[in-house]
Amino acid sequence: MTSTPRPDEGDDRSMTERMRAGELYLADDPEIAEASRRALDLVDAYNATTTRQAPLRRALLEALLGSLGEETELRPPLQVDYGTNLHVGARCFANFGLIALDVAPITIGDDVQIGPNVQLLTPTHPIDADLRRAKWEAAEPITIGDNVWLGGGVIVCPGVTIGADTVVGAGSVVTRDLPPGVVAVGNPARVLRSAAEG
Repeated sequence: MTSTPRPDEGDDRSMTERMRAGELYLADDPEIAEASRRALDLVDAYNATTTRQAPLRRALLEALLGSLGEETELRPPLQVDYGTNLHVGARCFANFGLIALDVAPITIGDDVQIGPNVQLLTPTHPIDADLRRAKWEAAEPITIGDNVWLGGGVIVCPGVTIGADTVVGAGSVVTRDLPPGVVAVGNPARVLRSAAEG
């Protein structure tokens, strides 16, 4: 019986470079592990703040995230993998319990509303059992357009783009792209109607 070859065989790039390219990488690589520890320390500090510490909250988010728009509020607790791959636009609001696993970039437009306990999940794992057992993983980016509303408990899967002005109903699981200006619900999320129909 032959074993599956290593995905990085003959590739001299670092695991961080492979991760950023969206290719299989090992998350326990020392450079990646240090970036994760940095993010977890900042997240712990952020989650320990109170509403009376708005300037500190903003400073911690600016240190943690890749970019943060003006007048955006992310209510703790917040969880991220690295933070630096999470880009949030202006005037956004995320209620309690946002999980943004930003192995690949997560881009959130302006004026986005995010309900409690929403999960934005970029990581993927190989179907090949040997590669999975060897701890290889990858990720695909998520893009959320301007003025999207994600209801409570929505899960957005790797590689998904949600078009501007779209509403995703509470508890929905978004497994594929959604066009702009629609209402989508369910598992998997399906378009019900145009958002303009009210």
